[in-house]
Amino acid sequence: MAESAGSVVLARSAMNRAATEGQRPAGRPVRGARRISAALAGLAASTRHELLTFDDPVASADRAIPEPFLQLAGACMRAAAERAGEVRRIVPRHALPRLEEGPRIPGRARFADAIPFKLIVVDRTVAAVPLDLELLYNGLLLIRDPVVVQALVRIHHVCWAAAEELGHIPAPRPPGGAPEQLRPVLEALLSGLTDEAAAARLGMSARTYSRRVGELMAALGTTSRFRAGAEAARRGWL
Repeated sequence: MAESAGSVVLARSAMNRAATEGQRPAGRPVRGARRISAALAGLAASTRHELLTFDDPVASADRAIPEPFLQLAGACMRAAAERAGEVRRIVPRHALPRLEEGPRIPGRARFADAIPFKLIVVDRTVAAVPLDLELLYNGLLLIRDPVVVQALVRIHHVCWAAAEELGHIPAPRPPGGAPEQLRPVLEALLSGLTDEAAAARLGMSARTYSRRVGELMAALGTTSRFRAGAEAARRGWL
């Protein structure tokens, strides 16, 4: 426990050093449900090799968090886990009943008496930490500074070594991807850009882009752009 506490102090020190010595912030704050959802979808889509998390599935209980956001966050987590070759998830002991009731996330999981804060680390290159250290819905810090990311990886490794094994859950393979002509539209939709900016990026008119978005949502079986990201993640389209 002393080593774990020391690692937490190391991470906070690294964040402060990156912000002061490098004359730039250690990470980029992301606020607002739409932007946070886009950031989570982006993390899921970028996952290639490894996913490390501190996760408390019951932290959002009795909180005023919209159900579509919870569904999207869960779908993004599952999509990232399915893409990663190595998944290491640490949960607090009190969350074990929820793990048995809820949908399974592929990979390895261990439990500890408590977690220091919620955390997502993708491929040891980018990390996300809630601004309040508890709920992603309240805002997150997207971290790419290598010193801070490696400090967070070290914290996770120390806690992982001290945690108890839950077992390995094989990763199901997604049945297929998004239709080829709609994939750029899906990526633009999840980027959080306005329709005008997305259309300009894709080199098409605003009317054409709007029509393609309609085709995408029809393919996903939803009329909500907010739910489209969750459904795309669930289908393995990210």
